[in-house]
Amino acid sequence: MFFRNLTFFRFPASLDLSDLDTQLANCALKPVGALELSSRGFIPPFGRDAEALSHRIGDAIWLSVGSEDKLLPGAVVNDLLQKKLAEIEQKEGRRPGGRTRKRLKEDLVHELLPRAFVRPGRTDAILDLEHGICVVDTSSRKQAENVVSEIRNALGSFPALPLNAEVAPRAVLTGWIAGEPLPDGLTLGDECELRDAADKGAVVKCQRQELTGDEIGKHLESGKQVARLALTLDDHASFVLGEDLVLRKFKLLDGAVDGLESTEREDLHAELDARFALMAGELKRLFSVLEPALKLSK
Repeated sequence: MFFRNLTFFRFPASLDLSDLDTQLANCALKPVGALELSSRGFIPPFGRDAEALSHRIGDAIWLSVGSEDKLLPGAVVNDLLQKKLAEIEQKEGRRPGGRTRKRLKEDLVHELLPRAFVRPGRTDAILDLEHGICVVDTSSRKQAENVVSEIRNALGSFPALPLNAEVAPRAVLTGWIAGEPLPDGLTLGDECELRDAADKGAVVKCQRQELTGDEIGKHLESGKQVARLALTLDDHASFVLGEDLVLRKFKLLDGAVDGLESTEREDLHAELDARFALMAGELKRLFSVLEPALKLSK
């Protein structure tokens, strides 16, 4: 269950979650209805064969929001609509007006929905009660907000807000490439994105590049700033930190997973439990490093 992207939200660490499982049960995923386009709700993190809608180790809670979406391509609907309009025009000798076309399209959608394929999906999240952070496994702000909205709907109140830095993230990331000391444990990777300060200015994307070399230095001298930067935390995790405070391409490295892989477990549940414990611990360590470095507001 290792996350690949990390979008952070902050919530009060004092939030009462003592009745969490009951609250989640009231908002469990229901199969999408015959005339519905989509359905959202909580599913067991350990898979559909499990029952619990949350899993907790210490002060870390694992939640999963499931989805079912009807696949109804617009091109299919529009093609059938044009055929229907052509039939009416041939029969009545006139092209239907806008109101009629809208009604016909709605009728076609209702006719096709019960036969549409259903695409299942899931998005995982971790609640760190110690730091008061919710970490959603996506780089899409909209998708992350949807997960937070589902949690809010289940709890009745979940005052979670996106991370906010008291310093300009671009300035911090640019300084790290320019030679300013990095926080303890962080080292530069081999990827970055540089942008002109002006809107719609030049964008330079570098991969497999020595970030402290002359080539990058010339871009900095011309006024470009770092919008995304690859970093490594100890030998445990690598990621690309963006100025939007989203971590992309997150990956646990050998230093973190060696112990996990060397331990034999009897079942999948135990394996997932161990992976969650590892993931939650690494996220705590990572956040404790980034919080003071970026002066993240509480």
